[in-house]
Amino acid sequence: MRAVVQRVSEASVTIEGKIHSQIADGLLILLGIEEVDDTEDIAWLCRKIANMRIFGDEQNAMNLSLKDIDGEAIIVSQFTLHASTKKGNRPSFIKAARPEVAQPLYEAFISSFENELGKPCGTGLFGADMKVNLLNDGPVTILIDSKEKS
Repeated sequence: MRAVVQRVSEASVTIEGKIHSQIADGLLILLGIEEVDDTEDIAWLCRKIANMRIFGDEQNAMNLSLKDIDGEAIIVSQFTLHASTKKGNRPSFIKAARPEVAQPLYEAFISSFENELGKPCGTGLFGADMKVNLLNDGPVTILIDSKEKS
């Protein structure tokens, strides 16, 4: 399971011209799911992201987590995070989980992250054509892969 975590001042997801989710200070999480991912990947990644100290304290040092600042989050499924670009110019998405595997894991991730955070999160809509708008704060963008825990 792979996530691109962006610290944002604001973010939104628009579907068919209508705002589906919108947040102020917090995290935009783009989530890529592989066929081999499971509930252990979800638990580890949710804990890691919710507790990651990437928000500024009184001295503007990155010492606070999303939980510490009572921030918000939007979680968007993005299979393209598992693109392989080794051969040619057309990415291969063979490592990305098929929808029948990915969607339940995406929904489980949302539920687990909301439990970890202690409040609801915004989401995208699985499989939809979405427009994601964000104001990256910092900029702070972090790539986390549950298969690379060391």
